[in-house]
Amino acid sequence: MLYGGETTSKGDDRVHAYGSIDELSALLGVILAEPGVDRIRARLLSLQRVLYRVGADLATPLSFGGKVPRIEESEVMELERLIDSAEAKVSSLTQFILPGGTRIGALLHQARTVCRRAERWVVSLAEREEINEACLRYLNRLGDFLFIAARVVNAEEKIPEITVQAAQEAPEKPTSALRSAGSVTCAPNSPSPYAA
Repeated sequence: MLYGGETTSKGDDRVHAYGSIDELSALLGVILAEPGVDRIRARLLSLQRVLYRVGADLATPLSFGGKVPRIEESEVMELERLIDSAEAKVSSLTQFILPGGTRIGALLHQARTVCRRAERWVVSLAEREEINEACLRYLNRLGDFLFIAARVVNAEEKIPEITVQAAQEAPEKPTSALRSAGSVTCAPNSPSPYAA
């Protein structure tokens, strides 16, 4: 059942979307249970709180007349600021890297993949009905933030990054692209051409 009392199938894109958001928040909870997470605890808790509102936003059709806390552009811009700040702590990537490193770093990489799945479900939902577009932009930027956060955590523990090229024949180098929601591009510091 959606906010407002409307019923829908559990296989509906909307249910997949906010269900994936719930999964992502739960995975952040797993990371919060890890030893050594104190340096990013406050940030992860903040993300969980925003994700709760993202889920509520997506679970509520825009046609619903009641008062629902919607995600705003200011929250997308805050993620942009966090990404810029985190990127200053690590070197720029010239090759694709494999997810891994410390346990917290590896779990942040996993969270990034769950975030990307949620984003894809929101794209699918947006293709058939109107949504709050800020939700899609937020998830797009959150995926990038989780990737760079994993890199920062690993760098702080002095864990070297393993490139794809070191493990197999070198693929083409990643190409720069504008950061955009709803399209598959390879952005700067993106881990792979299919995860941007």
